Amino acid sequence: MMETATSCTPMKPKDYKSGVKPVWCPGCGDFSVLMALTKALAEMRLAAEQVALISGIGCSSRLPAYLNVYGFHSVHGRALPVATGLKIARPDLTVLAAGGDGDGFSIGGNHFMHSCRRNVDITYIVMDNQVYGMTKGQASPTTDPDWDHSKLTPGGTKVNPYYPLVIALASGANFIARASSSDPNGAAKVIVDAIRHPGFSFVHILSPCITFRPEQRDWKKMVRPAPVEATSNPVTAAHRLMTDDNFFLGTLYKGNRPPYQPDLTPVIDDLSSIEKDFEL
Repeated sequence: MMETATSCTPMKPKDYKSGVKPVWCPGCGDFSVLMALTKALAEMRLAAEQVALISGIGCSSRLPAYLNVYGFHSVHGRALPVATGLKIARPDLTVLAAGGDGDGFSIGGNHFMHSCRRNVDITYIVMDNQVYGMTKGQASPTTDPDWDHSKLTPGGTKVNPYYPLVIALASGANFIARASSSDPNGAAKVIVDAIRHPGFSFVHILSPCITFRPEQRDWKKMVRPAPVEATSNPVTAAHRLMTDDNFFLGTLYKGNRPPYQPDLTPVIDDLSSIEKDFEL
């Protein structure tokens, strides 16, 4: 993994915050995720101009506006291909991507799987609240099949939920962890570990939407540290996921695949050889 550029002076979380005030609903878990992310950047003392945060569409995808780093608010579900292209073109940057469960696992689901497979050295932070919050409470890919509090799905979806950690492992992610917005310090530690680990790192953060899913206030009482240490064995990790109830926190898997980074050395120095091919 390439050494990241660091600030020569100690940094504080507030140094990474922009002057834009978040517009999330009161009580939204994303406030704590923003806090965790700034804590992580400060702990690593990353130079702000060496960090880029790419997002898609949704409540959580507003994050780039609230940070004093380079940011790009892309289109729905497309944060990962944009982040991948940026990291390949500028391997010297610390590239992060952020989004929600709808943005990342529905319209962005195919990009998620192939980003895990490609294993480019980026960190993907997904804030999962099991609902589409910005568009007023529809069921998302991670919603339980019997959740019937949306007028769009009376009686529930009756469709099995998407299991992002399982998909990430099967698709080849090199780092897989879960954190909770109720513990921003713990989430910050996980984010630091994810950024430092080479390859594609996936951080799944439980971030309640108490506006459309007020019952998620109970998540704070339900989350708990995973009873096992991280493993580098995908078979062991897969077995552990079979007993995961979605509330175990910590790092599950640390793979050892080398990151994908193509050689950027120009193969043609003289463009005249190409121009001849277009002569009439």
